[in-house]
Amino acid sequence: MGHSATGGHNYINHEKGLWSWLSTLDHKRIGLMYLFSVLTFFLMGGFFATLLRIEHLTGGQTIMDANTYNRVFTYHGAVMVFLVIIPAIPGALGNFVLPMMLGAKDVAFPRLNLASYYIFMAGAAIALSALLFRGADSGWTFYTPYSTSTNTTVILFVLGAFVAGFASILTGLNFIITVHKLRAEGLTWSRLPLFIWAVYATSIVQVLATPVLAITLLLLIFERVAQIGIFDPALGGDAVLFQHFFWFYSHPAVYIMILPAMGVISELIPVFSRKPIFGYKAIALSSFGIALVAFVVWGHHMFVSGQSEFANFLFSIITMLVAVPTGVKVFSWIGTMYKGAIRFNAPMLYAFGFLEMFTIGGLTGVFCATLAVDVHITDTYFVVAHFHYVMVGGAIMALLGGIHYWFPKMTGRMYSEASAKIAFWLVLVGFNLTFFPQFIVGSQGMPRRYWSYLPEFTRLNQMSTVGSWVLALGLVWTAVYLWRDMRKGKPAGDNPWEAQTLEWQSPSPPPHDNFIKVPVVTDWPYEYRS
Repeated sequence: MGHSATGGHNYINHEKGLWSWLSTLDHKRIGLMYLFSVLTFFLMGGFFATLLRIEHLTGGQTIMDANTYNRVFTYHGAVMVFLVIIPAIPGALGNFVLPMMLGAKDVAFPRLNLASYYIFMAGAAIALSALLFRGADSGWTFYTPYSTSTNTTVILFVLGAFVAGFASILTGLNFIITVHKLRAEGLTWSRLPLFIWAVYATSIVQVLATPVLAITLLLLIFERVAQIGIFDPALGGDAVLFQHFFWFYSHPAVYIMILPAMGVISELIPVFSRKPIFGYKAIALSSFGIALVAFVVWGHHMFVSGQSEFANFLFSIITMLVAVPTGVKVFSWIGTMYKGAIRFNAPMLYAFGFLEMFTIGGLTGVFCATLAVDVHITDTYFVVAHFHYVMVGGAIMALLGGIHYWFPKMTGRMYSEASAKIAFWLVLVGFNLTFFPQFIVGSQGMPRRYWSYLPEFTRLNQMSTVGSWVLALGLVWTAVYLWRDMRKGKPAGDNPWEAQTLEWQSPSPPPHDNFIKVPVVTDWPYEYRS
């Protein structure tokens, strides 16, 4: 990693030394710092997940007691949600490619961009410092009144999530203004790459929803420190109010995680099908449809919280509406592949993996949105499986696909296709073996968050644990060969995929200012040679 395919000056060798990276204003370097940070937290969250699955090898105690299990469970959830899936695609891939896709030299506010990275890392440091004290055991949702009465240092985790939220807001704001103000000549709204549309819609959700979480977490800290009743019924507060506040942010947060993933898939499928995207306007507008509905469905997390029957009915109907814009995207992706000259490179395999797993996750979401079914499966492993099929099967699959797709642009080198295909199949098989049995044990009534379980659930839990080992092996193998090929892979050339978006019109790796000549967009739709 360091010399472009043309042997020229690039963003990696533009300046040298650790300080040049830590103080950089280059969006590409900031994107890589986000990427390495997020992948480090991913390793940490994955380690905690593996411990949880080992504990569930048997119904009784395997390697940890119940209190330790609660802590590990909380670390896994909080790290994966707040430090991995939410920042991963916007912070890492978005930062690296969004300005280049627009034909711009950088984002609108480079200093704000660097500040948002350090705010994110400060939030992570505060949250993880809880591990050095008494830890946190409230689950990643920090539900009251438990989070306000537990004797652990849950307050540090809450404060860390509060601080990291500002990074999310600033990044979203930066991206919105960059898309409005820094597009290349000829790059009209109707010519924007679909990844830009997805990140733009995500940024709007980030800017509007994250302050609600920030206020909620601040109130939680205030209640805990000052003992003033806001959420805790023992102090005169209302525990259900916390759920309303928390899910008003956290359901849009699901789409902060999944919309950028859909944007990545919308880039991969046309390139590797050798066809322009089918239904461009429908996909672009459906991103806003999903973002809009995201704000009005939070109550489906609260069907058993005692809210009125009418509210339950309303939230159930609105939740099912999410299937419409999502279905538009899936239909358009399949329409793009129809009669295409499909190339089965690793990015396309991850796109197929996304389609399989996200579709299962989405369809089981309809189960959860159906009142009569949800009352039965609430707080069971069915919900755990559904959530992981959407989040890991969706967001992480797309992240891996995006990393492989833009790897030649980032490094100037190709990854090993054979290694990538082995890793993909390990990840796909491991993931399904881990989480599909959880649909079954959940529908049979195994509660989530429990340290122990009944003997009749043993066989399926053991399948799930073995699957987690296969999944872990696939992810570790991915990290190994990407690290190796980043330094020793074959030179990639400027556009190894023959893609048509602007970032591929630049050398690999790109120069400091992204382009040798300022790009001008003259044709649409982008044509692909088969």
